[in-house]
Amino acid sequence: MGSVVIAGSTSGTVTITPPAEAGTRTLTLPAATGTAILENASGVLQMNSGYGSNAAAYGCRAWVNFNGSGTVAIRDSGNVSSITDHAVGQFTVNFTTAMPDVNYTSVGMGGAAFNAMMVISQPQTTYVPTTTSCRYVVMYANAGYYYDPVFAGISIFR
Repeated sequence: MGSVVIAGSTSGTVTITPPAEAGTRTLTLPAATGTAILENASGVLQMNSGYGSNAAAYGCRAWVNFNGSGTVAIRDSGNVSSITDHAVGQFTVNFTTAMPDVNYTSVGMGGAAFNAMMVISQPQTTYVPTTTSCRYVVMYANAGYYYDPVFAGISIFR
């Protein structure tokens, strides 16, 4: 078994270099009992979140928090380059780095200044997701019409 080398720098960066041996690479955190995080031989990230066994961990591939009312403005994001405003309550989220395929899913929420909850969805029957973007509509949950949200958030998982 090889050894793990941990090297620090004056910039605050810590680099962990795994052994040059093939197989599972494991990072055991000192406060944990057992393996907390590992990458298996197939390159799948696995975590033990306190349930006694490791399972595949699926990270958020992209996310955005934006104001969709008036001129669309991204407050903060990860892997989102821009948002295209098509019409009232209709937006396309453009990814900085493409998804590996179109088999991703999204979670979204929205709200207006007066706290009305809205549903954000992918209208896949009309607009097919691509690896570089996905179109969304924002509707009042009970009223059935499109609305520009003051607060909106979308997370994409794959």
